[in-house]
Amino acid sequence: MRRHELSNAEWEFVRLLLPESPRGRKRLDDRRVLNGIVWKFRTGPAWRDVPERCGP
Repeated sequence: MRRHELSNAEWEFVRLLLPESPRGRKRLDDRRVLNGIVWKFRTGPAWRDVPERCGP
């Protein structure tokens, strides 16, 4: 786990709140996307500067 990513405990709390979609297009890795959002708001750069490891 990196400094600005969700811990396992935080992820387990959030994961239970996310909807499951049995139909339609497969979603991206939710944890990866949320880590990108968390990284952006904890560090403060522009969205274009979010690391590629956080997904598109």
